[in-house]
Amino acid sequence: MRIVFFSHYFPPEGNAPASRTYEHCLRWSRSGNDVTVITCVPNVPNGIVYSGYRNRLWPQIEVKDGIRVVRVWTVIAANAGAFWRIVNFLSYAISSLVAYIFWCRRPDIVVATSPQFFCGWAGVIASWLKWTPFVLEIRDIWPESIVTVGALRKGLAIRLLERLERWMYRSANTIVAVGNGYRDNIRSKIGDTRPIEVITNGVDANYFSPREKSLDFLQRWGIKGKFVCAYVGTLGMAHHLEITIRAAERLRDQGRKDIVFLLVGDGARRAELESMVRAAGLDEWVKFTGRMDKDQMPGVLASCDALLVHLRKTELFETVIPSKIFEAMAMQRPIIMGVRGESAEIVQRAAAGIMIEPENDAELTAAALRLADDPDFYASLCRNGRDFVLREYSRDDLADRMLEILYRVAGKQPGKSRAAM
Repeated sequence: MRIVFFSHYFPPEGNAPASRTYEHCLRWSRSGNDVTVITCVPNVPNGIVYSGYRNRLWPQIEVKDGIRVVRVWTVIAANAGAFWRIVNFLSYAISSLVAYIFWCRRPDIVVATSPQFFCGWAGVIASWLKWTPFVLEIRDIWPESIVTVGALRKGLAIRLLERLERWMYRSANTIVAVGNGYRDNIRSKIGDTRPIEVITNGVDANYFSPREKSLDFLQRWGIKGKFVCAYVGTLGMAHHLEITIRAAERLRDQGRKDIVFLLVGDGARRAELESMVRAAGLDEWVKFTGRMDKDQMPGVLASCDALLVHLRKTELFETVIPSKIFEAMAMQRPIIMGVRGESAEIVQRAAAGIMIEPENDAELTAAALRLADDPDFYASLCRNGRDFVLREYSRDDLADRMLEILYRVAGKQPGKSRAAM
């Protein structure tokens, strides 16, 4: 089967959309399918093109692990501010469609993933242009999410985008949502007009597997001998990471210099958070690494003691299932879970972490103290997590399930399966 996949993000970018797209497409390619991904030059989150790439008008074609990757020109913008980000999204939609028309043979199926919203619309239009079945993957409820974080206010523009959102949903032959909450949200807007499947995030448990801590990493950041609670991901508007600063103040007041928060990543709020840490004199309790490549993540997680997963306290984010929870469990690292809803239920079912109320720094402090001070409890959470993801959230199994959906929508019979290889 010939698959064309529209994705705004792709490795070497290491965010969740890039990783999920790559890991699924890799497995589909290895199963004998012809997979093309149309994406941008890597630049997330700072809007700076990665070394070795150039933002050219002419599409750049490479082959990555058997996947044909077509990189298109966009208006580059940092992951901050609404106007230029929307211009960035629109320019991708236009450039990707030009590349699809002239650089792609007619596929058996088109897939597009959201975020971003206009990436989904690129898939809609591509399916119209070459009369091709279309599967829409939803990883973010947009534009609702940008209103929730305050990037745009409710008004005429948002009402127009909401109409386009519903039209996009109805234009797909099938929708794949990454969680039941997303599925229910979409159902509330379009009813039963389109089939909606749920394929959650998962983990490659061979890649994310337990290993020894890196002493070089710990020494580099001055955290050797400390209990390290890491946040790994975007330092953005949705994540309300000032909770770590307030928790650090509590630890300082209790004289607990043995616990540190390590913020691994970059984003729109990094500079502001660093300024807050300096102003409060908390450099010993909160440290920032900046962006790190995806291939460094197993070593980072292995070198830390616990993973903080946190989003702002809002109803929309109760539908989110961050992929990092599966990676942490596979690495045998307990989770401090500051997200309510389906993702919290998963961590509770796995018995792999401690639940806290989002934005509650007192509960975050208490969770970090318990993990640091109760080795038996800590060890049980570590064991439980890996056993759970191996049993229920294997990336191989999830990629196979989604591939079955693509075959069904395209009206094709599966060829060589992973199990037969």
